[in-house]
Amino acid sequence: MAIGPIMLDIEGFELNAREKDLLQNPLVGGMIFFTRNYASANQIAELSQAIRETAVNEILIAVDHEGGRVQRFREGFTAVPPMGDILLKANDPEVAKADAYRWGAMIALEVQAVGIDFSFAPVLDLNKNISQVIGDRAFSGHVEQVIMLGREFIKGMNDYGMATTAKHFPGHGSIEADSHIDIPIDERPREQIVSEDMRVFAELAPHYQAVMPAHVIYPAVDQQPAGFSDIWLKDILRTQLGFDGVIFSDDLSMKGAEVVGGYHQRAEAALSAGCDMVLVCNHPKEGQELADNFSCQYDQQSSQRLAKMKGQALNYSLTKVQDSNNWQQIASELKL
Repeated sequence: MAIGPIMLDIEGFELNAREKDLLQNPLVGGMIFFTRNYASANQIAELSQAIRETAVNEILIAVDHEGGRVQRFREGFTAVPPMGDILLKANDPEVAKADAYRWGAMIALEVQAVGIDFSFAPVLDLNKNISQVIGDRAFSGHVEQVIMLGREFIKGMNDYGMATTAKHFPGHGSIEADSHIDIPIDERPREQIVSEDMRVFAELAPHYQAVMPAHVIYPAVDQQPAGFSDIWLKDILRTQLGFDGVIFSDDLSMKGAEVVGGYHQRAEAALSAGCDMVLVCNHPKEGQELADNFSCQYDQQSSQRLAKMKGQALNYSLTKVQDSNNWQQIASELKL
């Protein structure tokens, strides 16, 4: 079954009539959950099942469940710390590596336990105490530490059946502006971006399964934000780094995407630049209009890539998963 190139969201705890119709559109290949969609673990599992049963084609279900301030589901789920706390609290690189692996595993187990394929994680940006939107979402401000912990976190997620999405390529941590509400421009020389921020993505490229580029303009490389730039996505990410996994756009409703034009122009530009799937979040009217009227050449290769993002350990009972030996062992090692 083909997987369409558009990921949208829903408004509440269950599908409404409009959303059921929307899931009959073959262009809609993904759904992303937010806190507003969560009432309980059982409810979100039922919603995941309903989406799969209603969708006309295969569909991916995702969530931003990184830990710290970016954890959409709270009650019933393990409280995941910000990734920036792992090394600080461990105060020992080997302990931190083991904990990064365990937190990746825990997220994979619990998110898949309610029928969700993957969390958009890990954040591989550098925390240089510049970017307000990154901050402690990053593992560290040091390249080697982010590579070390990012590798273990990715392995933890992968070992427990979840594909990973590295973000925000080639690095959002060196610019203060928040691309949700602004159009960030990183004026550094190309050599500095490549040798610092992008080096994390380059070193870990063989390990993660997907990438989400930043809505940041790097004028030394291209005048378009990275997510709309075929230089960044095709020349650098695909050709230079040899990455052959999925490229997700960041949310097209963010301020940083406005430079490209309206939603149709943004979706066209992102897919043309090399994205396999585009996200439109928190704007149901615009998302609906895009899905209803967007004309794009179906890409079989993109669909095949996207199929690899399917959860390998999908379940529909968080209680059952938390009673399992795997969960109990990881929880014990994390001293929960």
